[in-house]
Amino acid sequence: MAALTIRNIDDEVKNRLRIRAALHGCSMEQEVREILLKAVSQNPSKQDFAQRIQKHFSALDLDVLLIPQRQNVRTPPEMEG
Repeated sequence: MAALTIRNIDDEVKNRLRIRAALHGCSMEQEVREILLKAVSQNPSKQDFAQRIQKHFSALDLDVLLIPQRQNVRTPPEMEG
């Protein structure tokens, strides 16, 4: 198996990991392995992304927005040649 060294971890993050590991009855190293495994095992699909977007904007009632009337297209300017 591979080894991984992570530097510059905030002291508060390390303390929280230590407490979390103690609550789960394992070492900090094991706790981090489990966190990383869970993080990379989740494989969000495009559908999950679309569902998250839909949920995010659902409170805006976008289906009741007024659509402005179309306006006539401007005539393009004449080119001098």
